[in-house]
Amino acid sequence: MSAEFPHTVHVAVHTPMHSAVGEPLSYACAQALEPGTLVRVPLGARELLGVVWDAPSSPEPQTFELRPIAGVLEGIAPMNPAWRRLVRFAARYYQRSLGEIAVTALPPQLRDMTAAQLARRLQPPKTVKKTRSSTAALAQACAPAQPPLALSTEQAQVFARIQAEPGPFLLYGSTGSGKTEVYLQAVEQTLAADPQAQALVMVPEINLTPQLEQRFRQRFVPLYGEAAVVSMHSGMTQPQRLKSWLAAHAGRARIVLGTRMAVFASLPGLALIVVDEEHDASYKQQEGARYSARDLAIWRARDAGAKIILGSATPSLESWHASRPPDSTDPQGGRYLRLLMPSRIGAATLPQVRVVHMGQQPRKTVFSAALIAALTERVQRGEQSLVLLNRRGFAPVLFCSDCGYKSDCPHCSAHQVFHKADRTLRCHHCGFTQRVPRTCPGCGNPDILPLGKGTEQLEEELARLLRNVQRPDREPARVARIDADTTRAKGSLEQQLAQVHSGDVDVLVGTQMVAKGHDFRRITLVAAVDPDNALFSSDYRAPERLFCLLMQAAGRAGRDALYVQARSSRPEMWIQTHDPDHPVYAALREHDYPAFAAQQLGERRDAGMPPFAYQALVRADARSQESAQGFLRAAQEAARAAGLPHLDQVFLYPPIPLSIQRVANVERAQMLIESASRPALQHFLRAWQAHLHWLRSQPEHKSLVRWLIDVDPLAI
Repeated sequence: MSAEFPHTVHVAVHTPMHSAVGEPLSYACAQALEPGTLVRVPLGARELLGVVWDAPSSPEPQTFELRPIAGVLEGIAPMNPAWRRLVRFAARYYQRSLGEIAVTALPPQLRDMTAAQLARRLQPPKTVKKTRSSTAALAQACAPAQPPLALSTEQAQVFARIQAEPGPFLLYGSTGSGKTEVYLQAVEQTLAADPQAQALVMVPEINLTPQLEQRFRQRFVPLYGEAAVVSMHSGMTQPQRLKSWLAAHAGRARIVLGTRMAVFASLPGLALIVVDEEHDASYKQQEGARYSARDLAIWRARDAGAKIILGSATPSLESWHASRPPDSTDPQGGRYLRLLMPSRIGAATLPQVRVVHMGQQPRKTVFSAALIAALTERVQRGEQSLVLLNRRGFAPVLFCSDCGYKSDCPHCSAHQVFHKADRTLRCHHCGFTQRVPRTCPGCGNPDILPLGKGTEQLEEELARLLRNVQRPDREPARVARIDADTTRAKGSLEQQLAQVHSGDVDVLVGTQMVAKGHDFRRITLVAAVDPDNALFSSDYRAPERLFCLLMQAAGRAGRDALYVQARSSRPEMWIQTHDPDHPVYAALREHDYPAFAAQQLGERRDAGMPPFAYQALVRADARSQESAQGFLRAAQEAARAAGLPHLDQVFLYPPIPLSIQRVANVERAQMLIESASRPALQHFLRAWQAHLHWLRSQPEHKSLVRWLIDVDPLAI
């Protein structure tokens, strides 16, 4: 240790996963630094952002000279112990390096900033001329606070229990039951009780954030100022994300609204967490560190002594099971408190479910005659309808009947989807795009046909079928489509949603992005076209996902009781299916989520599947399928040869290809690990890591691209 740098600091740095460097690295420093301080450090030829970490309990003796840190990011308070505990837990539970979780939890722009750049960024902004937008913001901040709405009896009972009990709470409320108002009043009560308190409100998808942000701003900006409500999601620019993060870290932001990334927001005064649509798979990260933001939020709330509310009309089966009430056979019950709001606000009723047996319809029918008649009737009355198909594009594949050619992606084991609007074939997995061939590439046949249906095709077909239907103002029916293709441009989603809310759209065609969370006041009919594909899956979660999607979609209909009563029509949900007797549709007819959950949980209990068992996937990506599976087999043999701890409590399945085994010319294989004990699975995976890293370095596995562990996987 040199006299110039007498202190040793331990820094969590994002190191490559294959390097097997997971613990903090040691550096020399001229001064002692508090744990949580953000620093710039050299690593190889690069200079990276790192977080000063707590010193190890038994430090190893230094046998070489340490490199000094490059600089300290002054002006940002150190990350507090609660945040560091969250990062440590996430890294250990999800089998990732500490530095990876710590650094990726910080704003991307901050990771690339030097100390000098940050100092300039933190300087007070120069005084600018008042603009119309700044004047509007000031007017909003000075406007009187929007008073809370009067709670219904069910809402009041739920709110009283949230105030009186510690939780965690699972708020099971039907679509339109007023869960958002409960969230708002819970946040308001929390912030009023403590001037330092902060609240984290999470939503599953970006497109739901602006709508929720508007409601929170209307309620809280007049009370706490313009800077009190900030958002965090990947749709924001890097400077916007950094600004929101700094406001939350400094305690200026009282409310943070965000997607899964917001679970790692630095909130020194965290007192309440709300996870809306807690069942949604979007809370599970599918790249890099595969964490569940919902599960981390539950852990974080318990660690911080904060309350947490999980809300959904279709809770995940894991949360439903965890909130089971005690009974004679299970005196302890679940660890969550289940709160019920089964009724819609006002006199609104849940939609009547109508099931159409497509096997009894003429061949190649896209829309049954009864559904077209129902859509026509709604348009003529000035009401809106939503048509759901969770598949974008015009058709999933182009097909030649002469030679059997299909529009397969040359880089993936998947079809290229036909997009008629721009006459392209696109792979939705690797992004490869090419023009539609004029003739069949295999035999020259000019008559190549689209197979299957996508949202583009539904939009075109509805425009044709409703072309002579008139609205009450004698204007022709207007059909619009909202999916990932129509919302690529910045601001396009907000613009299209505004058209729906204003009544400029009569029939909206869309994917799941419009099937949940949106408060469409004029929609009285929802139709699901061709939902059966979700049932024919090897994934045991497929029925749960389909039921949740359809029930959430049905909830878009008839949300405004006064609007529905004025038209003397009951909201409807239409389902076109080839399997009308399937238990999913039977439960949906009755809007009976508890019965559906009981049936699914019974099957999972008998089969020993989550939530009655715990799982992890080890995935290998390689240049060939043989290499990918060979690595997994070698890993399995290494675990047995080493006699890893808890091996007798863990079952390792044989490696198999993924359902789409090749993506971007990389072959993918997976191996499922299962155990009845969560601690046993965790200890086994932790001990296995060293063997996986060693195998990765062996010459026989040089074609391996990457390997990863996915704890609590949502798709198998």
